[in-house]
Amino acid sequence: MQATMKTTILTAALALIAGSAAAQQTITVNIGSSHPEQNIWVYAMKNTFQPEVNRILAENGGEYTINWVENYAGTLYKFTDTREAVMDGIVDIGMVGTVWEGANMPLQNVTYFTPFATEDHRMIIEIFDDLSESLPELKQSWADNNMVHLSSLITDSYDIYATFPVSSMADLQNRKLNAPGTSANWLQNTGATPVDGALTTYYTNIQTGVTEGTLSFASGILPTRVYEVAPELTRVGIGSMYFGGLAANKDFFEGLPEPVQQAMREAGKATSIAHGDYVADLAARALDEMQKAGLTIHELPEAEKAKWVENLPNIIEPWLEQTGESGAVVLKAYFDALRERGVEPLRAWDEGL
Repeated sequence: MQATMKTTILTAALALIAGSAAAQQTITVNIGSSHPEQNIWVYAMKNTFQPEVNRILAENGGEYTINWVENYAGTLYKFTDTREAVMDGIVDIGMVGTVWEGANMPLQNVTYFTPFATEDHRMIIEIFDDLSESLPELKQSWADNNMVHLSSLITDSYDIYATFPVSSMADLQNRKLNAPGTSANWLQNTGATPVDGALTTYYTNIQTGVTEGTLSFASGILPTRVYEVAPELTRVGIGSMYFGGLAANKDFFEGLPEPVQQAMREAGKATSIAHGDYVADLAARALDEMQKAGLTIHELPEAEKAKWVENLPNIIEPWLEQTGESGAVVLKAYFDALRERGVEPLRAWDEGL
């Protein structure tokens, strides 16, 4: 009798274990980027998004688990192909640099056509997390490219890292500076020549004399060691920029169970917050470490900065012509959001809307 009871209990326990194992579903997710893990955007993916998805799913009963297949550091694609990589399903989730997608995703580049708006990168994250979900024009743009926006990726404020200091606008005459994508617009009427590139190319460009410096940001310059070949930093305060997003392939995302979709959306919000905190910490630490390594910091005088801002052509106009009514909606929503948060940009790029 006792043996029979033990057998019955053992059989029931094994059935329970087998049932739990059968109920748990493992989903393979290919996640990737064109940049290495120490990069500010990829760091957020690796160290917040992935573990946060895992945590949420475990806390919700462990019905689903994720098998993460990581493809970081450009192992599958380079910085010029981030949109296609996610859109075409080369990866299921990836960093999408809309800064390089002026033709295909122009609406997401509104900050790059409105420089000198704000240096508060956390504010940019907050605004674009909201607008990417609540503004139909932006949400549809992601959908049109077969993607779902999960988290906003930003930069800290752009300045000039170069082989020379800038004390006046005259110092930029006939200089060649790396200025990625649409940021080349910021050099119009300054006398400097923009040269395309990315954080992964600046060091070699400057070292070999292709350029003499770059428009960039502290949290990106430190891990790439660009300060070694561009030891003069001139603080300009061009502003923080919405760089792009952490996004999922739309077909893949819509095929996921609803609890997994929800976990990824929640993890995306957490990633935005952690990303902002990490960038703030890294930018401050970067300036300290780079100065110890020999970087010299200069401040562009306010009068010269005013000249820069005032002498820029109306660089938003071609963007508005390209994007039409949708662009006007996005620009107004962005500048309204800035002003609602107490910011008055140095130039009213939305004037007349």
